[in-house]
Amino acid sequence: MDRAALADFLRRRREALQPEDVGLPVGVRRRAPGLRREEVASLAVMSTDYYTRLEQQRGPQPSEHILASLARALRLTGDERNYLYRVAGHNAPVPLSSSVHVAPALLRVLDRLDDTPACVLSDLGETLVQNRMAAALLGDASGYTGLARSAVYRWFTDPLERSRYPEADRDRHSRAQVASLRAAYGLRGPRSPAGKLVRTLQKTSGEFAELWERHEVAQRFEDHKTLIHSELGALELDCQALFTEDQSQTLLVLTAPPRTESHEKLRLLAVLGLDRFAGAEHY
Repeated sequence: MDRAALADFLRRRREALQPEDVGLPVGVRRRAPGLRREEVASLAVMSTDYYTRLEQQRGPQPSEHILASLARALRLTGDERNYLYRVAGHNAPVPLSSSVHVAPALLRVLDRLDDTPACVLSDLGETLVQNRMAAALLGDASGYTGLARSAVYRWFTDPLERSRYPEADRDRHSRAQVASLRAAYGLRGPRSPAGKLVRTLQKTSGEFAELWERHEVAQRFEDHKTLIHSELGALELDCQALFTEDQSQTLLVLTAPPRTESHEKLRLLAVLGLDRFAGAEHY
């Protein structure tokens, strides 16, 4: 671990960013360039003291999880992310490890979406980052670990995952989930995390095994769906997906037409936010 190089790199990348680059209000005049340390710490979901110690060459060796959070917070490119890992004493993530590093271009768009649910997903259906509206609508996905991070896995193993969809629409969603996973499987190969997920689901879900044998392959760029919220009820939403060039990550944006009941429900959700629904189950 090169503490001096790590500290200098973090400081320079922090100073190169402006609040509007990461979706923060500009606020009052700043005495120093770039973001404040506490702002980077908040974006990376860590304590300000821990981040400050890293910049001052006093911190412990950061874990790969911490580095991934810092790479997202500082909007690092792939090359910059790899450099961060190496000076911190870790091997750089493999190129197809889409659940490790969020594409900066998708993050820049997500930063500007504060009035409608939006999130970035891996090709395995893992929520890599979500805005406040998405957490309020779909539940905070940060607590999932292991295979349960994948919405595909939860769909076929956890009945609660299906509770947010009308019963009449669940078969269609099951086929779409499997078709999307097969696209990821084709990209990554049988020895990848996608292959492990497929093998596990083939053993645990007869429904998945049957659908997998159909060899349907598809990625949805847009869709119209009904979601059931535990307190707001049914919302009719349009889903638009923006993919990275290698198809490994997706920015999913959920909207409702103006002057509709669902649009008004989203506005209510924006006001009440996650705190109001903090006691609700994950969707």
